[in-house]
Amino acid sequence: MTYDPRSAVLFAALDAAAHGWHVFPLRPGTKRPALHGEATCPRTDECAGGHRKWEQRATTDPGRIRAAWSQAPFNVGIATGPSQLVVIDLDTPEHKGGSDAPDGAATFEALCERAGHAVPDTYRTRTPSGGTHLYFTAPDAARLTSTAGTVADSVDTRAVGGYVVAAGSMLPTGTYEALNSIPAIVLPTWLHAVLQPAPTAPSKPLRLPAVDGSRAALAALEAECAVVAASPDGLRNVTLNRCAFKVGRFVAWGDLPRQVAEDAFQGAGEARGLTAAECRATIRSALDSSLRKARPREAA
Repeated sequence: MTYDPRSAVLFAALDAAAHGWHVFPLRPGTKRPALHGEATCPRTDECAGGHRKWEQRATTDPGRIRAAWSQAPFNVGIATGPSQLVVIDLDTPEHKGGSDAPDGAATFEALCERAGHAVPDTYRTRTPSGGTHLYFTAPDAARLTSTAGTVADSVDTRAVGGYVVAAGSMLPTGTYEALNSIPAIVLPTWLHAVLQPAPTAPSKPLRLPAVDGSRAALAALEAECAVVAASPDGLRNVTLNRCAFKVGRFVAWGDLPRQVAEDAFQGAGEARGLTAAECRATIRSALDSSLRKARPREAA
């Protein structure tokens, strides 16, 4: 029997629609919408009253889906807003450009652990790059928007205004695969709180309190906090960990009160967009490790 890619993606589109998820076509073999843009809109049919974007044109109607996918083997986009979905996108280090980048699955697991919960068991898919999409039904009256790296490093979310590529869609590097067949559960209240990005604080000079301690310790603390403040989006948590570890030796030597270091790094991390819980855990872990490994001052 000859494999028909058009039938495969049509089945994927109809299957997603059967879940109540609104779908629209993506260009074959890509993640880009296949619908016309505003500049080329013919102002007919669905757009007779004005241009309608992909989010507005996404549908669960089997007839419209069959008509669209009869034209080409389009990949399948799921508009998360109309579908009442919140999808958590966990990237791999390779997807972020290098093996030293944070792993989204590990970062998200740590976020859940600090909240006192396991990673929820819900419908999930694997991307061709090895990442994972976790699907949740948005709570009633919730209007979560999409985020990119503001919740945690390598953890993005897709909600109102966003879309994900459905299982069964194909890229040159592989196929999006469903990892289970269980329903998407309602986003738990505790996870809703975890997914709230930290508010962006206005950038301002770091002001350290007047404390007893060496000038070298305070200078090092200020310099490392500045490094955290300037860290790139994909390396914020890693940078915070490294900088706090470096300052930990001054705490070990008695030159700097630990609370002063924790407060300074907490402020720098939150200002850079990390969550308060993630900052606390990272700083505590880095300082604990630094105190255990610090060499005597005379040997440093």
